[in-house]
Amino acid sequence: MSAPTEPATVLRAAVGEEPLDVAEHAALVDGPRSGAVVTFSGVVRDHDHGRSVRALDYEGHPSAGSVVEEVAADVAGRFPGVTAIAVSHRIGPLAIGDVALACAVAGEHRREAFDACSELVDEVKRRLPVWKRQEFADGSEEWVNCP
Repeated sequence: MSAPTEPATVLRAAVGEEPLDVAEHAALVDGPRSGAVVTFSGVVRDHDHGRSVRALDYEGHPSAGSVVEEVAADVAGRFPGVTAIAVSHRIGPLAIGDVALACAVAGEHRREAFDACSELVDEVKRRLPVWKRQEFADGSEEWVNCP
């Protein structure tokens, strides 16, 4: 009979203006129970739907911090074998190549770590009240995911 699996620990769930480091998130979740650490880095790209993007700015609702905490806790509770989670979303002005979303999930095995990390990214994108204003090379701009 195998030992019962302890629930995952959420070690970071944050929204802020500081630059994000995915390697730091990975180091935070790694531990002796971890057989796998899966990371995701959502990076600002230089194009969107065929248009050249110069920069972007993320605006967050005041509830964004508590929402990302809820998302992380929800995902942590749904994946047996996941040992730890860290997730952060950046707000404010970002340049091409900056990390906007950093996630790290540690699991006893790779499958649950991959599955939980994928679910974490999808749920953050779906539920987090953060909106993106893109600045295009032609001087125009557009809001994305804005109600």
